[in-house]
Amino acid sequence: MTFHPIRFPLDISLGARGGPERATDIVTLSSGREERNSRWVHSRRRYNAGYGVKSRADMAAVLAFFEERRGRFHSFLWRDGLDYSSNGTDAPTMLDQVIGTGDGVTVSFALTKRYGAAFDPYLRPITKPIVGTVVMAVAGASVPATDFSLDELTGAVTFDVAPADGASVTAGFLFDVPVRFDIDRLDVELTSFDAAEVPSIPLIEVRE
Repeated sequence: MTFHPIRFPLDISLGARGGPERATDIVTLSSGREERNSRWVHSRRRYNAGYGVKSRADMAAVLAFFEERRGRFHSFLWRDGLDYSSNGTDAPTMLDQVIGTGDGVTVSFALTKRYGAAFDPYLRPITKPIVGTVVMAVAGASVPATDFSLDELTGAVTFDVAPADGASVTAGFLFDVPVRFDIDRLDVELTSFDAAEVPSIPLIEVRE
């Protein structure tokens, strides 16, 4: 069981469906009031790639990808067509996300993306940033790419020199989602010479 640093065919993933999932326990009391408990700190995303398959060629690409991953065995990269950027565009900026505050000692910071604002914002760990898209700033000043290193498998950014005490550390980036197939069997119906109908190709995010 390993992670394969390869992205699911992009033209197919852009036609897929899916999004984040939460796990919430709800107990209704005798008074009619509810007690709610969120079992997961982080959401987990699910997708169905079957909606992106439009032709026999698409299906052949999925089949080859599925076989090389050995079904559910190996994880891989997925591009979420709705949520793949620190600012929602293809052009991330160095001020998009606050990822920490300097203390004059710490040199490593984890990339995160913030969802929401005043009530209870969620900080999502970004573990699969796209190399070459990460831009950094400390106290609003751009940090050259030569002055920090990026671990593309964990999303950790390490500066050559620790940011000063109290300095805001910000980042911009594009990213993928680590996923695996959630099936070990592809059920394909060929509907015409150049088309295929795939009822379901479920994928699930791999929490790391």
